[in-house]
Amino acid sequence: MQLKAYKFRLYPSRQTEQKLFWTLDKCRLVYNDMLEGLNNQDKPNRYELQAMLPKLKQQYSELQDVYSKVLQYEPYRLFSNLKSLSRLKGKGRKVGRLRFKGKGWFKTFTYNQSGFRIEMTGKRCQTLCLSKIGEIPIRMHRSFRGTIKQITIKRYKSGKWFAMLSVEQKKVIKPHRIRKAVGIDLGLTNIVTDSDNRYTCSPQYLRKSLKKLRREQIRFSRTKKKSNNRDKQKIGLAKVYERITNQRDDFLHKLSYAYIKKYDFIAIENLRIANMVRNRYLSLSIMDASWSRFMQFLSYKAGNAGKIVVKVEPRNTSQKCSQCGEMVRKSLAVRMHRCLYCKAELDRDYNASLNILSSGLKNYRRDCGKSRLSEIEPIPMRQALVCDAGNLYNSWG
Repeated sequence: MQLKAYKFRLYPSRQTEQKLFWTLDKCRLVYNDMLEGLNNQDKPNRYELQAMLPKLKQQYSELQDVYSKVLQYEPYRLFSNLKSLSRLKGKGRKVGRLRFKGKGWFKTFTYNQSGFRIEMTGKRCQTLCLSKIGEIPIRMHRSFRGTIKQITIKRYKSGKWFAMLSVEQKKVIKPHRIRKAVGIDLGLTNIVTDSDNRYTCSPQYLRKSLKKLRREQIRFSRTKKKSNNRDKQKIGLAKVYERITNQRDDFLHKLSYAYIKKYDFIAIENLRIANMVRNRYLSLSIMDASWSRFMQFLSYKAGNAGKIVVKVEPRNTSQKCSQCGEMVRKSLAVRMHRCLYCKAELDRDYNASLNILSSGLKNYRRDCGKSRLSEIEPIPMRQALVCDAGNLYNSWG
């Protein structure tokens, strides 16, 4: 069994949207009351909090109009947030207490196991039926097989509503034998440089939209607080950010899919991005490249396809010569690797990708043995092939 998530947009009417807002507000009420009860407990006890629900329904009679499973999910959400804080604290991070949710800060509610139904209309939009809310048109642009176990309704800052479906599927993932392997070096000018000497230029969607973002931010700052114009401008600003996110995700999905389709084994450097963004000169470019998102897409796509992604320690991958193994020290400004020992001369990022692939294969052989490794030919020096975002698939021969 495998759980897979699907995200589809909802198109509620004004009347239905008011019901969605109302349900969000009542879930926020339950969450805040249970957080207050949690703060009064000497030791956190989830079952005591769940036992508060009947009393809350007696205290607030309007909660009878919210589907019971939706309210029962709030104690689970509260304790999930508490566990997340505990994990961060265990990693040495400074964390505070859980905060009460103010108006406008509660974005989701969940139907778990029951209370929902999808009716196939055969038209552009299907119909999502939610208990005690009603029917909502849903644009299901992808087909899927399996049993829907849970539906989460979420409102984004841009004013759009989405439904996240958790689908249980019967799928047997067969591991692939490793015949083609690649090492990937992540960068800023070229977001990806691989061991086949293929470069993919960074689209820099955030930098290209900075002028528009500044204009929208100035308009927002000039509006009066708690006015209708401020609320409208807030939605307009959120749409600009949402467009940047959608462009970046679309590009990274295509790029990660191309690598998963072409290769059975992918070695990538395990960058500590949280430390790297402290550099105020490079932080904007690093966040715009969204390396973490790319690695996340690679990992889950590889898991679904039976492929392997190995993360490699990035230290000295650019300094070490991929041909003879000697250290050749150079600053970040030096973009060519010139070895004083074996006279090899190649691009700095290409040299790093060859070292990443070599380290990845070595780590995999040490940890998992050679059972899935076929004979991989020695890596030859290749001519550079440049790919861009607009012509990604055509550039891949």
